[in-house]
This record gives sequence, C-alpha cells and structure tokens, in this order.
Amino acid sequence: MQSCQNCGSVIDEYVLDKRLEPLRELTVDDFNVCADCATVVADACVECGGAVYVPRSADVTPDYCPACRAGLLSRTGRDPGWTRDAASP
Repeated sequence: MQSCQNCGSVIDEYVLDKRLEPLRELTVDDFNVCADCATVVADACVECGGAVYVPRSADVTPDYCPACRAGLLSRTGRDPGWTRDAASP
C-alpha cells in the first residue's frame, strides 16, 4: 500500500477509484494521493464536459481534464496546460 504524498495516510484504492470515476480512463494508479486529497470537479472540462482533477496546490480549476489535455498534446504536438490562457479562443 502506498502513502498519500500530501497527508501521508494510506491510500484506500477502493475509495479513490470511486472519487476518480468521472475522470474517464484514469485509475488510482495514475495518482499518488488519497481520496481526501483528490479534488474532482464534475462537468468542468471545456473540451468534453467531463470532470477535472484539481491538484492540491492549484489556485484555479483547470479547464481541461487529463484525457483531453493528453489528446490535444498528441494531436497538436503542443501541451495546452491545464488552463486556457487569455489569448486562446
């Protein structure tokens, strides 16, 4: 069992999987945090309308879910980052 990188508690994979369910292809293996430290915002992705994972240190909610960010990177060769900048359409 792994420890959460934020709070140090043991990661309960069942609880974390339920929390991450809206994030499509992601699983508990993609994260190193417990369910209490994983913040998921439903319906926030500007591409697919799915959920986004908000890192603990983030000041804003990301515009792209991890799957759409990876998809944009593979299609365009440019990483859009988690949030759109003011110059983006």
